[in-house]
Amino acid sequence: MVDALRLIEEHRQDAVVVPTMTAGQGWRRVTGAESLDLPISGAMGKASSVALGICLARPDKRVILVDGDGSLLMNLGTLVTVGGQAPENLYHFVLDNGVYAITGGQPVPNAGKVSFMTLARGAGYASAFEFEDLEELATSMDRLMSATGPVLVSLKTEPEVENTPLNLRPRGRVRRTPEVIKDIKQALAG
Repeated sequence: MVDALRLIEEHRQDAVVVPTMTAGQGWRRVTGAESLDLPISGAMGKASSVALGICLARPDKRVILVDGDGSLLMNLGTLVTVGGQAPENLYHFVLDNGVYAITGGQPVPNAGKVSFMTLARGAGYASAFEFEDLEELATSMDRLMSATGPVLVSLKTEPEVENTPLNLRPRGRVRRTPEVIKDIKQALAG
């Protein structure tokens, strides 16, 4: 997963990145522009709605959503909403590992049988892709990131399961200080 996140970071340029859940934990290890990151944790399924809101508010800014398969499955209606709004600046990456990795590795519904690419196309995304190989994704990134959105990219990944009980986990707190919020607002304004 971290290698996929590094690849996204290498191609982000000045895009706002909205990572969620497990992807958000990995994103903190690779980001080069924290002031343009808006991690969504503790709200599984809602990062796609937040990313869409940013796209609509700032159509001049590229927005990269780094979603998980479990998170997206909890809010599949967002695909139809995104398709209907058709934000040309949205790049929606789905890390498809077949499990809820953040809560202990329980399988997601219909694991291994869901095609997020097919769902996104049916919902009205301008384009959607599916990759099982990181190298294949790497050779396609320039084309994907120059496409007019909304673009969905589903990447099959291996699960990296956290098995420490939630109440015992030494979790880093997502920074939501007034200074960070001010930095995000300034980055979006400029």
